[in-house]
Amino acid sequence: MFPACDYLDLTHTKHGILFPDDSPVWAALTRIESYLEFRLQREIRTQVPPGAFIGEDVFIDEGTTLEPGVVIKGPAWIGRNCQLRAGCYIRENVIIGDGCVLGNSCEFKNCVIFDGCEVPHYNYVGDSILGHKAHLAAGVILSNVRLDRLEVTVKTDTDILPTGLRKFGAIIGDYAEIGCNSVISPGSIIGRRSILYPLSHFSGVLGADLMLKTRQTQQVVKRKK
Repeated sequence: MFPACDYLDLTHTKHGILFPDDSPVWAALTRIESYLEFRLQREIRTQVPPGAFIGEDVFIDEGTTLEPGVVIKGPAWIGRNCQLRAGCYIRENVIIGDGCVLGNSCEFKNCVIFDGCEVPHYNYVGDSILGHKAHLAAGVILSNVRLDRLEVTVKTDTDILPTGLRKFGAIIGDYAEIGCNSVISPGSIIGRRSILYPLSHFSGVLGADLMLKTRQTQQVVKRKK
């Protein structure tokens, strides 16, 4: 149940070994650290501007642009032709594909970002996986810890599935779009090409090619003097 191939095009990552066929897609989150320990080699193939901080265990491929103010603690593997804008904060165990945009005041931790993703403004991506050309609009938060700190579960229409994980944000499928200032609760899964309206709070599993519409009720009244 929940194989990676249902949500992610593994031809758009160099790290497909993280996603074996016999495991649910979120199991990859437990493999990132050991994978980087085994395969990562420190090499910076681009210019590092003054004001950027690059840790010891970091690989950055050619064509990637770093702006002043970027912080990459590592271990981290960053692909080619990416844009890392001022204020981008990359913590431990992060894998970034090719052609991605990681923007101002965005934080990344223990995650896999497939090729062509855009995470450009005020986002948090922790213990999560973003598929090919997924897009998080400004202010989207992928929450990765329950308020009670218990094991994160995946809630379907008919069942509650244990994950064995205390930290698990979301799986965002290929081409999915998450609207501005939305919050995705721990253990959520968004199908390919699905769209969440701005200001949405979502928890659970949303299938492919669906739209989650969030409507606000507003009332205009005359101001009292």
